[in-house]
Amino acid sequence: MTPHRFSFVKLYFSNCAFWYRPHFAERQLDSHLYFKYLGIKVNRKASRKEVAVAKLESLSGGSGVHVFLVLWKAARAVESYAEKSITDLEMCGSDFAVLEALLHKGPLPVNEIGKKILLTSGSITVAVDRLEKRGLVERRAHGSDRRARIVHLTMKGRKLITSIYGEHARDMERLAAASLTKAERKTLISLLKKIGYKAAAFRAQPKERRVIRK
Repeated sequence: MTPHRFSFVKLYFSNCAFWYRPHFAERQLDSHLYFKYLGIKVNRKASRKEVAVAKLESLSGGSGVHVFLVLWKAARAVESYAEKSITDLEMCGSDFAVLEALLHKGPLPVNEIGKKILLTSGSITVAVDRLEKRGLVERRAHGSDRRARIVHLTMKGRKLITSIYGEHARDMERLAAASLTKAERKTLISLLKKIGYKAAAFRAQPKERRVIRK
């Protein structure tokens, strides 16, 4: 199946651009949509039928698409800020995530760490191996299951992550304090959880397949 048979949306932001391809193979639209957000300047080659389905007004006024775009851009900006905070501490994100999980959750099996920080089994194994070579973590036998190996922080690892986590937490607090009041933080957290849980529930539901005929 060739790429031109899908609908692509190229989103241009102030400092990044990416191609977003909807994962609905049945929606084989011929045109490309070019959106400049927050501009909003739109250059569009589309059939009348497509215009009726996806009106330009959907990019503003609190529509579902508008909500998605604002969430996406805000998440990318905050993620970039958080990543810079960690890299400034001379540690890669995956290593930081492993150490932070062990600091706050205690000793964990390798696969459980991977689930908590969203790394594949291969990636988490590599990360733990790397940290073990640096003397920051160690694998120990499980108390009741000798086949299982539990990852623990070493004294060196605990001292390091306690220090750099404190620096990272201060960076994130600086951002939150500069942009949101305490009440706004609570409201934002509640709303993000609400839409996040609902999105996960919708994703788990089977969706009716709709074929657009040419």
